Amino acid sequence: MSGNIKCLIWDLDNTLWDGILSEGRGVELRSRAQTIIKTLDERGIVQSVASRNHHQDAERRLRELGLWEYFLYPQINWGSKVDSVRQVAERLNIALAAIAIVDDDPFERASIEHGLPEVTCLDGNRIEDLLSMPRLNPLVTADSRQRRLMYQQDIVRQENEQAFVGSEADFLATLGMRFAVFPAQEDDLLRAEELTVRTHQLNSTGVSYCREELDAFRASPNHLLLMASLEDRFGEFGRIGLTLIEQKERLWCIRLLLMSCRVMSRGVGSVFLNYIISRAARAGVTLQAEFVPNDRNRVMAVTYGFAGFRQVAQTGASQILELSQPVAPPLPSYIRLDAPL
Repeated sequence: MSGNIKCLIWDLDNTLWDGILSEGRGVELRSRAQTIIKTLDERGIVQSVASRNHHQDAERRLRELGLWEYFLYPQINWGSKVDSVRQVAERLNIALAAIAIVDDDPFERASIEHGLPEVTCLDGNRIEDLLSMPRLNPLVTADSRQRRLMYQQDIVRQENEQAFVGSEADFLATLGMRFAVFPAQEDDLLRAEELTVRTHQLNSTGVSYCREELDAFRASPNHLLLMASLEDRFGEFGRIGLTLIEQKERLWCIRLLLMSCRVMSRGVGSVFLNYIISRAARAGVTLQAEFVPNDRNRVMAVTYGFAGFRQVAQTGASQILELSQPVAPPLPSYIRLDAPL
């Protein structure tokens, strides 16, 4: 199985700590476990828990160990671990293929491998090997170091939304969202590379670019490399979008357009594309887009279709889409766009 692991889920008994909490004999953290958790956190890999235990007892012990804050949507109950892993994936909006669970029990690992074959199962007796695994050594950027904090901010957003009395649009209007678009700078290239590697659902081609390739596009007079960021009253989402536009005299072609899946629920999926449409209309050029359909980027296909793009050619696996009417729909009233035209 290839691709980086975005989320590592921990079993507790005889994996994160030695002993079984429910037996009441006291449990102690495994050697290097704290270092492993903090290092993975610094690498931008989010972590959770799937454990058969009493939630209150396990939470209390994790707080005593100073580790509770590192786990997002922990699933501590007496139910199926298959259900627990699936719940973590859904709450984090992370594909199962990008999730790993570390568990000492061969039966539990076999059960997960059968029920969720996309998930990577790791032996909880060998946690000392985790930090050297290639799939747990991603590119590390300023944004990735803040990934857990960004997820925790989003949990607060979700809690506020659930308590809000009114429509979804009314709630979004309270967030004070600011969407910014700007030319990629040299300091942005590591994050840009990371986005091409990590982003799949809102990704027009699925092509990954290294920093050197992106830097060449950034310096090219025939290309435009733009990034997007988002923030609201709860905090920053960071750099969440990237586009590469090939510019000819009378024709622009979007060679890559992507946005992080973390912002899908914020109603900003089409804002970046609307900005590109407006900029192309202002330049008086025909706007096309390269699109490579797959089983994971249907949302991007809908985004292009809703904006008025229609297929005009096919080159191998790539569809060439063209905008029939170069007029961008108005931005939602709850979003402020900060971008040059």
